[in-house]
Formats: sequence, structure tokens, C-alpha cells
Amino acid sequence: MIALNLRQQHIANAARDKGFVTIDDLVATLDVTPQTVRRDINFLCEHGILARFHGGAAYRSSVANMPYETRAGSMTEEKAAIAARVAAEIPDASSVFIDIGTTAEAVAQALRGKSNLRIVTNNLNVVRLLAGKEDFEVTVTGGVLRHRDLAITGAAATAFVERYRLDYSILGVVAIDATGAILDFHADEEPLTRAVIGCGRQCFVVADSSKFGRNAIARVAHLSQVAALFTDAVPDGIWAKTIKESGVRLVLADMP
Repeated sequence: MIALNLRQQHIANAARDKGFVTIDDLVATLDVTPQTVRRDINFLCEHGILARFHGGAAYRSSVANMPYETRAGSMTEEKAAIAARVAAEIPDASSVFIDIGTTAEAVAQALRGKSNLRIVTNNLNVVRLLAGKEDFEVTVTGGVLRHRDLAITGAAATAFVERYRLDYSILGVVAIDATGAILDFHADEEPLTRAVIGCGRQCFVVADSSKFGRNAIARVAHLSQVAALFTDAVPDGIWAKTIKESGVRLVLADMP
């Protein structure tokens, strides 16, 4: 068992309680320099307690996601840049499936600049974002509502998605491991993930760089099953080789 000093214990406990901590908040709370906080976060990440995000860190868990509000407020610039690259590849008058997840929701926001799209989604946040687009036809899947993030899941949602063959499908992911496996916190998400991949003539995975190497317990797909991976950056190390060997097209967002 590693020994944490009092400051590191505070950071770990705050991340566990809130799901996510920012460097700015920790500097104010602990009355230390940003460099000190970054050193502590790096130490906690190296020992598997936290996972590094832009501007902060999240409590590392393989069995539960961060709260929706925390995810929605993190990596926002990266998600917007990823979404802009996706939108640039989707022409007007296309059909698109948009999955659950905050990066997929950023894609929905970016697609508001398009015309005459037909959208199918299992994400009520996407419905809210696109409700004002009168030239869009929006179809919502049946299924069971997951209250914490307004996702529609379950066998009924899977059967609904399997009925469609659209131009594009946008797949949000929990994590990608070093083998190229796409991971989730629940094994029963695999049928719906498979349906989302299969319903698009091209499936685009949208994942900010924090998803690489994140822990989750269930393998639900693999990068080799999708057409393209849109992200803001690829970490150093094995990742470039993994992506190349999977055969997926890598698209890097233009960060401001």
C-alpha cells in the first residue's frame, strides 16, 4: 500500500466524492502552487488512484462512471473540436445515428449547422439539442430511460436500432484500452453498441484523449469494427501502433 501525504489524501478524497477535481480548485482549496498540485496529481495517476484529464483529474474506477454533470463539464473544448471535425464530414441531407455520451452530444450541437438531416438517437439530450431544427427529422428509440444521463437503453432500444441502415452512426465510448478494445462499465451494453456500429454505413467513434487507457470492466467492441476514430490527441507510447493495426482511420481535431 502506498503512503499518501495529507495533501494527496485530500485530493484523492475530493476526486472520489465529486468524481472530478480541477487544478484551479485544488490550488485555491489547498493554498499551494499549480506545480505542487500537478505533481500530486501525477503521483496519484502513476499509482492508479486518479486518471488525468485536461485541467484536472478524475477518480479512477472500473465499475462506475463519473456523474453526468461532471462529464458534461470536462474536456469541453476538446469535445467541441472533435465534433466540428465530425460535422465537416457529414453532408446535408444525410441520415445519422447519434449515441449516448457527452461527446456524441457535442456532435449533435455541431450538426445544427447542417440542413435536412434525418437523425435517429437513443439520447434525450440530443433530442433537446435538435428540437428547434425544423428541417431535421428526429426519431427516438424505444427502451428504458436511464435517468442519470437521459439515455435510452435495453433490449427494446437495441431491437429498434437494428431496424435501421443509416449513412453514419456516431458512437460514444467509455474507454479504449491498449489492445484497441472499446470498453464499458456494463457487459449488457454490448448488444446496443454492436447495433449502433452496424446501423451506420460508416461508424465514427468519438472519444476525447482522456478515454485512452481508462479502466472499465466490459469489452463491448473493437476499433477494427469502425470506420474512423475522431479524437483531440493520441497519447504517447503504444497507442499509435494499436490504432494503425486496427485499420481504423484516425482523425485528429484542430484544437484552438
